[in-house]
Amino acid sequence: MRSIALVLFTLAGAVSAQFGFFDQMFGGGGGGGHQQQHQQQPQNAPSDSGLYRANYERTHCENYLCPDTLACVHFPHHCPCAWPSHEDKFELAEGQRICVSKGGFKAGEAARKVELARKGLL
Repeated sequence: MRSIALVLFTLAGAVSAQFGFFDQMFGGGGGGGHQQQHQQQPQNAPSDSGLYRANYERTHCENYLCPDTLACVHFPHHCPCAWPSHEDKFELAEGQRICVSKGGFKAGEAARKVELARKGLL
């Protein structure tokens, strides 16, 4: 009887050690008295435009620096859209351009709507 109790006690200790190891390896909060490393959480961006202005001032461009993407291009209407996989670019009169969301439209639908808006029909 005593040997059965000793075997059960030993197995319980091994199982506890095994799962304690997995908790530490995979971030389970059981720490088992060991000091856990504190990882620093990413900080939110500041609520002002200082970060943008600092990047703008650091960017070198001999031609035209696009104010929204900080791309260096020869002419303002050559500025790319910030999210080209989600936006279509359209050049307007006088060297201007706009970026229109592709979201939910059929292929070419954004272009059709821009053209209707140019004609005053939308």
